[in-house]
Amino acid sequence: MYRVAQCNGSRTHLLVCAALAVLIAGCDTASPPFEYIQLLDAETAADTNTPFSSAIKVRSGNIVFLSGTVGAGPHSHPHVPAEFDHLDFSTEAQTERVMENLKAMAEAAGGQLTDIIQVTRFVRDVGSNQDGINVVMNRYWGPDHRPTSTTVEIVRLATDPRFILEVEAVAVVPD
Repeated sequence: MYRVAQCNGSRTHLLVCAALAVLIAGCDTASPPFEYIQLLDAETAADTNTPFSSAIKVRSGNIVFLSGTVGAGPHSHPHVPAEFDHLDFSTEAQTERVMENLKAMAEAAGGQLTDIIQVTRFVRDVGSNQDGINVVMNRYWGPDHRPTSTTVEIVRLATDPRFILEVEAVAVVPD
């Protein structure tokens, strides 16, 4: 938290206050450690419901690899299906839990959800589930963030056949 100094008095004092104001203003405008790269003929993500960018160039920061996560909390290995019986298995609910898990992992690594630059989505029945997944992911990413993305259609997830989505990710967190 910054405190604004009251600047009155000598010219030197005013110059110091002006320099401090410029320094503080500069702190809020730091560029992210990565740059979005869009293909020239690509439609914007907002117009196509796509939660991804064409490419991202990393300029600085620490690269963090996030393990694949499904819409479940901690659970037994080998998996015990009864541990998941209380869950809502709708596309939206599963995607929200996946995004919350990704958010928790990014924060544990010193970052935030919008530090994620790449996701691989493993989806059962892409035709039935992808649009719902995209809506939720777009809501979590916000209007100004789109990581790169690959979607792979699968027959089944290892955790439990009721899960339809698993996501692994790469983040770049600040130094």
